[in-house]
Order: sequence, then structure tokens, then C-alpha cells
Amino acid sequence: MTDDRPLIARLNWYWLFQLAGWMFLPVLLIAMTPGDSHTPRMLGISMWGVVTGLVISDTWHRLLKRQIQNGVRVSWKAMMAAILVLGTIHTAVQTVGYLVIKPFGEVHGVAWVPGALMFWWGVYLVWNTFYMAVQSLRRANRLEQEALRLEISAKDAELRALQAQVNPHFFFNSMNSVRALVYEDRDSAALMIDQLASVMRYALQSGQHDTVPLAAEIEAVQAYLAIEKIRFEERMRVSVEIDLGLEQVRIPPMALQTLVENAVKYGVEASPTGSEIRIRAQRMDDGRIHIEIANLGAILPFANSTKVGLVNTRKRLALALGSNASLDLTENSGWVRATMTLPEAA
Repeated sequence: MTDDRPLIARLNWYWLFQLAGWMFLPVLLIAMTPGDSHTPRMLGISMWGVVTGLVISDTWHRLLKRQIQNGVRVSWKAMMAAILVLGTIHTAVQTVGYLVIKPFGEVHGVAWVPGALMFWWGVYLVWNTFYMAVQSLRRANRLEQEALRLEISAKDAELRALQAQVNPHFFFNSMNSVRALVYEDRDSAALMIDQLASVMRYALQSGQHDTVPLAAEIEAVQAYLAIEKIRFEERMRVSVEIDLGLEQVRIPPMALQTLVENAVKYGVEASPTGSEIRIRAQRMDDGRIHIEIANLGAILPFANSTKVGLVNTRKRLALALGSNASLDLTENSGWVRATMTLPEAA
């Protein structure tokens, strides 16, 4: 199986930093010694320090990693004790190297021991500080990613719950329409059932997605309106205007249908003479998209179901498209207008 991750993600950064850090020490040592001291023995003791450092630090790294994976918290006291032990071990092993390789001749006295200990303690202090800093950053990143996953899961669960509230409400109303018609006109009732099946199929399919193309939503809305057209006949008049290029604009599934259903209920059904329903989608000068559903009538002060539908749709817009998406309900010159405003990137 091929690894499709970027090259930077496939690199083993631990070993890259290990090699770079330990190779820096002999380079520093060589730079600090006179040119006539750069002998094969000098190179040998330098590489001895590199190999020793790699072995000791990697062994300590494996022990630390095991402790961290087991959930054991490494205290700063334990870390300081480990630095003293690691530095002492490295000093002892490096001393063996000097006794064997003899880069500067025979080793005499012990006056150099305190300086060597201080040096290697300092090296392992830097190593452990750097390592724990990296671990802290990785832990913070993991916690941030986990928090983001939980947030997305909660958002998805809330969105599904809101969708579940919409669909039964719609189908309940549609079945009432079928029941009212079945004894009056069987052919019209059969046609209404066909249209309802089409809407049900769309609702089931679209319910698996946070958003759907406007064109698909309009098709489902027209099937719903065809059902209501059979019921209300001439009392319901519909016009649909969708500007070119807006067919693929994304909106929450069944959101438009909820607003159209309110327009039918409080515009057509509530009026003895019926109402016209206008559906229009257009791109504004600022790049945002307005989708307007308008009907003749007035905003009823006690229309609780309308308020529930609007609150539901507002929440779904915010969850699916962000805070830049909005829904407003206004009344002007005898028209009630529900206007969804979508961000340009929708």
C-alpha cells in the first residue's frame, strides 16, 4: 500500500533531530581545537561520542516513551535524576573511549572529571528539555484534534436531530393531503402519492448529507408543490426564478421545503382566495446569494409552528454553512418574505 502523505509527514523527525544534534557535538569539538589536532584519533573519539550518545539517548527515549504510553507522569525530580544518571554514564563511557583511542595521548589525573560531568549533564539537560517540549506540543495537538473531532461529531448529531424534526412534520402534512383527496378524486390521489414517493426518496437520500445542491432541493420542492396544487387547484399559484449559475449552491436538505410549506399553510390554506407563492434565488452585488420564498398574507402572531420551523432552519443553516448564513422573515406591502442569505462560498 502506497503512502499518500506529503514527504514532510513521512520523514522520521526523531532520528533526523537525533543525528543532527549528536553530529553537532564533534563539529563543535573540532571547531574548538587547533588545526594540528585534527587527527584520525580525534575523529575516532568524536564518532565514539556520537555513537555513545545515540545509544544512550535512544535507550532513554524508549523508556520515556513506554512510561508516557502507560500514562505514567514523569515528574521534574525524576527527570533531573535521570539527567544526572545519563550524564554520568556518558562520562564513564567516554572515558573508556579516551583510554582506548587516546586522541591526546595517555590520560593523566582526574582533574578533568568535574568538567566532563558538567558538560554531559548539560548535554542531556538540553536533550531532555527539547524532547519534553516536543512531547508537550504533540500532546497539545492531539488534544486539539480530539476536541475538533468531538465538536464535529456534536455538530453532526445536532444537524441530524434537526433534520429528523423536519421530515416527519412534512410527511404528516402530506399524508393528510392525500387522505383528504382520496375519496374525492382517485386519479389525483394516485398522482399525489407518486409525487410524495418522489419527495420521500429525495428526503431519504439527502438526509445522509449536510448540504445538497439548490437544483436538487428545487426539484423536491416542485414535487411537493405539485402535491399541494392538486389539493388547492386554482387557489395556489407558483412562480420559480433561479438565476443562472446558482444550481450548485449548497443548502441544508429540506430547508427550502420547510419555508415553502409555511408559505402554503399560512398563505394559500389560510386565505379563502388562495395565494401566489414566489420562489427566487439570485446572486447579490456583494457576492452573497439570496433565496426568497414569498406569499401573499401577513405574519400571524401566534403561528407557533412557523416559529419552530424558522428556528430549526436557522440552526441548520448555521451548523451547515456557518454564522455568515442567515434567515429573515419580513412582511411588506401584503407579502410575507422568508429570505435565506448564504455566503458567497456556499
